Amino acid sequence: MRTVAIVGASLGGLRTAQELRSQGYDGRVVLVGEEAHRPYDRPPLSKAFLAGTADREALDLLEPDDDRELDVDYRLGVRAEHLDPANGRVLLSDGSELLADGVVIATGGRARPLPGTEGVAGVHTLRTVDDALRLRDELTSGSPRVVIVGAGFIGAEVASTCRTLGLDVTVLEALETPLAPILGAELGAACARLHGDHGTRLLCGATVDGLNTVADGPHGVRVTGVRLANGDEIPADVVLIGIGMIPATEWLAGSGLTVGNGVHTDSGLVAGPSTVVAVGDVARYASVSTGRHVRHEHWTNASEQAGVAVANLLAGHTVRHYVPSGYVWSDQYSVTIQIAGHPAPSDEVVFVEGSTEARTFVATFQRDGETVAVFAMNNAKLFNRLRRQAIRRPAPAA
Repeated sequence: MRTVAIVGASLGGLRTAQELRSQGYDGRVVLVGEEAHRPYDRPPLSKAFLAGTADREALDLLEPDDDRELDVDYRLGVRAEHLDPANGRVLLSDGSELLADGVVIATGGRARPLPGTEGVAGVHTLRTVDDALRLRDELTSGSPRVVIVGAGFIGAEVASTCRTLGLDVTVLEALETPLAPILGAELGAACARLHGDHGTRLLCGATVDGLNTVADGPHGVRVTGVRLANGDEIPADVVLIGIGMIPATEWLAGSGLTVGNGVHTDSGLVAGPSTVVAVGDVARYASVSTGRHVRHEHWTNASEQAGVAVANLLAGHTVRHYVPSGYVWSDQYSVTIQIAGHPAPSDEVVFVEGSTEARTFVATFQRDGETVAVFAMNNAKLFNRLRRQAIRRPAPAA
């Protein structure tokens, strides 16, 4: 294998390049990225970077010496437009063609828009550093009233940052309890109460019906409020849409790969042909435990998958299975939330220490007499101990 093309220059793509080198691959590595930026870290985009307490350089995932040692050929500011796996061809938006013996799909995705809000000034999504810069400019211009659509982790983190900036914030959530499909009603409610603790208005069961706008220059409009299905209107100068992401798979049309809410792979992240693997938010892999295809959208997953994908790519067949740790964290207001494992709303929640009222606790999720997940709010020490002791991952070897 002389050339490996990694399509996607975010965390998953970078970790794959690093794994190629650490697993002994000394051939050519080409890293293709639609953004013009070298690989950078996304979690701070909703927190320190958005607040202005972290600069652009703090986001970089590589130091200059690390970059030289990695020896990667960067193709930045270009988009992959087609993949021909049989011939190892990747067609790029600048008209060039990249030939590779192995291809890694690490294209992640784009923020899911709210229909009817496209092109309205003052309405934002948050996925890239450029998104964060545009949003930060508006948040720090005067004292805008902020409405956030979606009370998931991104929405909650941005709400926290906005309150740090002293802004008036309303969070709209379609569910009756945020995060309940993942954490269940009790722990979802515990997360929801953090908003009220810090002066954020949270409206649950709130369905957005449309926007109120005014003329903004000769050809555009600017948001002035959000209309709800129940007839309420929430004034807004800035609106953030935080309702998830859409996997970036359009460029794979006609490739012969199975695509549907991500790129379908086997349990070793191999996407059909042995020369193509997928990692990160775009990878929809076959679970070792259930056989069902699943996809995760978090930092740890993108980082953990790289080693398995590279081992199988270099071997030419699946020699390792991917078994996720399920570790996720979120910093909101003055609280750190941590999750490990794979909870379900039907699991029994057992509090090991602390209480939701104190906003400091650790709880486990019990299923059929076994601990399947651990959840903590501001108790990292006990969380880490339980995570190591209670959640045992099966061996990844095939």
